[in-house]
Amino acid sequence: MDMESLMAQASELQTKIGAAQEKLSQMHIKGLSENGACIVDMTGKYDVVSLQIDDALMSRGPDGVSAAVLAALNDAKAKADVIIDRVMSDATAGMPMPE
Repeated sequence: MDMESLMAQASELQTKIGAAQEKLSQMHIKGLSENGACIVDMTGKYDVVSLQIDDALMSRGPDGVSAAVLAALNDAKAKADVIIDRVMSDATAGMPMPE
C-alpha cells in the first residue's frame, strides 16, 4: 500500500469517526432505577442532560436518593457503552486497521 493511499484512508477514517462522534453527541440515552423513580438522560458522549427524581423517592433520605441516582447513572452508562461500541464499529467497518 502506497503512502498516498494510506493517507486517503486515514482521512476517510477521521471523517467517519468525526461523524460518529457528532451522532453520539446528539443521542439521548435514559438510565432508570427504582422502576423509573429516578431517570438520568445522557448523551452518547456521557454528558448528563437531565436528572428526574420522583418526589416519593425523596422520603428515603440522602442515602436512598444517592443510591437511586448512582444506579440510574450506571444504567445509562451501560446502555451508552453498548451504543457507542455499535456506532464506532459501524464508522470503522471495512477500514483496514494498522497492526
